[in-house]
Amino acid sequence: MTVKELVTSDVQSCGADTDLATAAKIMWDRDCGVVPVVNDQQNVIGMITDRDICIAAATRSARPADIRVGDVMSKEVHVCALGDDVRVALNTMREQRVRRLPVLDGQERLAGIVSMNDLVMRAECRTGANVQGEKFLETLKSICAHSREAVPA
Repeated sequence: MTVKELVTSDVQSCGADTDLATAAKIMWDRDCGVVPVVNDQQNVIGMITDRDICIAAATRSARPADIRVGDVMSKEVHVCALGDDVRVALNTMREQRVRRLPVLDGQERLAGIVSMNDLVMRAECRTGANVQGEKFLETLKSICAHSREAVPA
């Protein structure tokens, strides 16, 4: 099974100059927790998450409408391609500990997103499954593992 068979293609993106309030509104309207950040050619240059917005809003002396996405977005973006096997996407998610991957078309432009939600709906625990339940579970465990010790309150 390829990523093309799972991808959510109706994805809203924003630019680096978009303000955090607008990015949060996109997330609210689309019921999602991430928005790809693209340049004028629709190349992915970053990702902004609901967590990025919350942390920036809580730690800066500025209103979300006055903070630019480009100032707080994650610039290290891990992607997959429409033609990739779903196992490639799972491996990338596991290795990079991310829940969502922007999906690129043949011209390296944003074509959609594949998420753990997309994968869980297809995961099966049987030999020959397109999304093997064991691989999905390994990926989820890797993503959910704490990367550092929690600071006591």
